[in-house]
Parts: sequence; C-alpha cells; structure tokens
Amino acid sequence: MNRPAQRVYVFKIQDRSDRKDARKPFVVRREVDGQESSTSFETWGEADDYRSRLLVARLAGERFDPRTGEPASWAPQGRDLAVHLWARRWVAEHWAEWQPRTRTNELEGLIRFLPLLVVAKAPAPPDNMRAYLRQSLPPDVEIDPQHECERWLTRWALTLGELDRQNLTEANRRLGVGDGGQQLGRETARRYRRTAKSCVQRAVELEYIAVDPWPPAPKGRSRRKVNRVDVAVDIKRLHAPATVVKVLDCLVTHQPASRMYQAMTATVVYAGMRPSEVKMIRPAVLRLPAEGWGWVDVDVADDGEANPADPKTGKRRVPIPPRLVRLFRAWIAEHELGPMDFLFRTREGNPPSESNWSRALQAAHRRAGVHHIAVYDYRHAAATTWIRNGMALAEAARRLGDSVETLVSYYINAMEGDEAGGNAAVESSLRGTREDIRADSGS
Repeated sequence: MNRPAQRVYVFKIQDRSDRKDARKPFVVRREVDGQESSTSFETWGEADDYRSRLLVARLAGERFDPRTGEPASWAPQGRDLAVHLWARRWVAEHWAEWQPRTRTNELEGLIRFLPLLVVAKAPAPPDNMRAYLRQSLPPDVEIDPQHECERWLTRWALTLGELDRQNLTEANRRLGVGDGGQQLGRETARRYRRTAKSCVQRAVELEYIAVDPWPPAPKGRSRRKVNRVDVAVDIKRLHAPATVVKVLDCLVTHQPASRMYQAMTATVVYAGMRPSEVKMIRPAVLRLPAEGWGWVDVDVADDGEANPADPKTGKRRVPIPPRLVRLFRAWIAEHELGPMDFLFRTREGNPPSESNWSRALQAAHRRAGVHHIAVYDYRHAAATTWIRNGMALAEAARRLGDSVETLVSYYINAMEGDEAGGNAAVESSLRGTREDIRADSGS
C-alpha cells in the first residue's frame, strides 16, 4: 500500500536583521502537511545552504517529518541524538510489554531524569515541564515543535554523545532529592535511578554510545546482589495488633470522611491489600455472605492518578474475615452503592486521594499517642501478624499478591527469634525414632 503524497513547501529566506535582538536573523520556513516549522541562522550563506538541501530532498521525493519539517533521513542517529528524543524511542520500544503501573513508574523516572540532562548554562525548565513530558513521552503522541517545553528541550538538552560520568553522576545524585531539597525515600530514589540507568544503557547496547558512561556503584557495593536486609521490613517500627485497633478507633472524628478512612485502613489491616487496591474496590467484586468469611476479587488498582490499572502483581482473590464482611455490608447499605460504584469515594464519586488518607492517619496517630507510620506499613503489619501466628508462607504470599521469595525477603525478621518453637519442631520430628544413632553403621 502506497503512502499518501506529502505536501511540502519550502519558503524564501526571511531576513530579520533589522531587529535589534536578532542573533540569528535569517530564517528558513517550511510546511509539511499543514504543519509549519522554521530554523534560524546567523548568516545568509548558512540559511541558503540549508534551504537548498531541503529543496533537493523534496525534489528527490524523500519523506519529510512533519514535526521537524526536515527529511526523515536527517533524523539524528547515535551520538548526535538528543536524550529526550532517545527517551521517546526507548519508551516506544518497551511500551507494549509494560503493564499500566510499570508505564506510570517508568515515565515518572524519565520525567525527573530528562530535565537534568542539559547544558550547564541552561535556564530553569518551564513550570509545566513534567506535565508536558508525561503527555509527550508515550508513543504515537503528536509532538508540537513550537511548544515551549519542546523548544526548551531542543535548545538545551544534551546529546547521547555528550553524556559522561560527570554529568550522569550529578543527575544520579539529584534523582534522590525531592523538589523541596529533602531526600526521597530509598525505594523511590532507587526506582528513578533504575529507570534512568536502563534508558542510558540501552543506548550503549545499540552502540549509540561507545562506552558505558553510567557512574559505578559506591565502592564496596558494585556488582553485588541486594542483600535481604536491604529490603527487609523494619518490624520494630510496626504497631502491635492492640495498637492498630487503638489507631482505628482514633481515626473517627467529627469530619465526615473520617469513617471512610477508618474503613479503608481496616481493609488494609484485615485483608493485607495494598492501599492502591483498596481505593479501587467496587461492590461488584465483593462476596459478602450473611455469616462467615467472604472475599474480594482484586482486579484493579490506582495507577497513581486515580485511574484504574492492573494490580502490581496481577489479579487475585483475597479472603476477608467476618468483621470486614459485616463492615462492608453495612457500608454498602448506608451509602446505597451500586455494583460499579467505588466502595470508598468522595462527594464527586471518585476514589479518595492517598494524601488525604495519609493526613487522616497521621492525625489519628497523634490522638493515639503513638509514632507515625505510613498507610502501606499497615499492610506490612498484617503480613507480619499472619506469619507470626503460623500462616503458611505460600498462603500469606497468595493473599498479599507476592511470591514466596519476595515474602521471605521482606518479612525475614518476622520469622526470626523463635528458638523454642524451632526446638519443639525438631523434637516432634524425632519422636518415636531410635535415640542410639550410631555414626558408623558397622560398629
């Protein structure tokens, strides 16, 4: 199937040398399929040479890129490719295989990384740069070359060939710092850095960059696997079950939304669900019998912007205890919820924000007189309680939506310290066997 013919126009050179602020007064304008673009030059000769090459390409029947107004064959390759253009290629390469939550996480890393890879004299990026990158990085998005953010990136972004240990080390450091200058959480910073490193090293694999410029890990940590203690949950910080109940009670105040935050936190505590999953529960996915245990089919999660996405580790069915069944039944009846309504919602019918939930929980901690922990820590508290009370690791992992390996890595500390229990298990296994075990069966 033949491509439709393009409408390509190359206009006469504009001379703007009469303007006092014109550093590059000679402008070559062109139009491709109705989309205009222009390039400025310091001298007439440079502009005339550029325009001539455009005309030659047009007469030769080359395809033009409407975004740049130049022949597609002129697109920069390898070392000359700007990092934001390479990032778009890298995202397009992986987009189809990424889950929705992965897409969100990878874009967030690039959104923070790309504005750092600019020349030293670059001014601050436009205020809406992150929003623009979030919208323009996914594939099949039409890019406006005249958008202020795109123009800023085109003017100031480094090329792949300009990446070196020095500028990447500085970018790597700044990826661990928030907007207010505070250090980001370890896992958050690690996620941003992992995305940035993967993007750069893919260019190395394709030989767009001759030598890997990514800075090595700090001395003593290079090329080693992450030890389990690096990811293990600090169970000493978690609240005991009695304290958790106290905090749940203290969540209820005169504020209308307080009971909702109590019910949401109780769901994390008794079902071990992720906060992003709790926010997206609908009555249609609940099984709420009149007596006994029920379940919730975890089929969607919040993608970070109150939009439905696949759960982080896939769909699963989670049992819920009778007390949670009764809470849900009463909640649905009180609020007259339909099957596809959000179980927990704002007045506008949308899922509540996690920031408001966190603030309500922080206030409850103050009223209860206990130290503050994050909403997600109540999932850790649930898992720790299950494991310490003898739930099989495979069953705990299934309910949490984790692999057994991940479960052990995160909750290894909850399994330590029960020497007496271990001794009793050994004695039980030896009961009824001969005690006069001989080292040499022939003696």
